[in-house]
Amino acid sequence: MKHKKIIFVCTGNTCRSPMAEAALRHELKRRKIRWYTVLSAGLQAEEGSAISPNSAQALAEAKIPFSETFSSRRLTEKMIEDAFAVVCMTEAQRNALKAFPNVTSIYALCGREIPDPYGGGIDVYRVTLRNIRECLPRVITALRIGEE
Repeated sequence: MKHKKIIFVCTGNTCRSPMAEAALRHELKRRKIRWYTVLSAGLQAEEGSAISPNSAQALAEAKIPFSETFSSRRLTEKMIEDAFAVVCMTEAQRNALKAFPNVTSIYALCGREIPDPYGGGIDVYRVTLRNIRECLPRVITALRIGEE
């Protein structure tokens, strides 16, 4: 069976989308769901940036594994075309990619956006991670992940 790619998208690919990537990987492993590759990218990412220190701390506190060598990447058309689903953190990001039928948003799937925590303190990042994690069951159901 071929792996299906799910890509989380935010602006810079250092805060929200890397947390969502790690959190969904963790949840799929916990549910013993295989055959999915979870990635993240940014609409305006600078290639090669590390995950933000506050994102890393929030994930570590939640005992969610993430790559210590994480490197941000800019979303490309090829990445979108190769993906099973592209999940944006906001409606504005989804609207920027509306030409692609496999693009959706946390709002479309869960009824809320994930605001950018950039520049906020660790508590803002903890809340962001909690909001992402609260949405994951609905993301999994709506995208029919693991129903093969």
